[in-house]
Amino acid sequence: MITLTKRNGERFLVNHTQIESIEMIPESKIVMMNRDYFIVKEDPETIIKRIQDYNAKVQDVHRAITIEDRR
Repeated sequence: MITLTKRNGERFLVNHTQIESIEMIPESKIVMMNRDYFIVKEDPETIIKRIQDYNAKVQDVHRAITIEDRR
């Protein structure tokens, strides 16, 4: 999940795997798979970077767990 900021300054978490699209209006409109949407302060590049960072963390944890000790 990634943290985003609503126009009123409220921060919230969103499941990035449920994002269908990001519309570039003066703010960013996050459209979810169920057609709900959020207007957020972050620009699309920031949102994409946060998704990439989150996925990289998840993959690193998976790699750390699957390392075998072959002593």
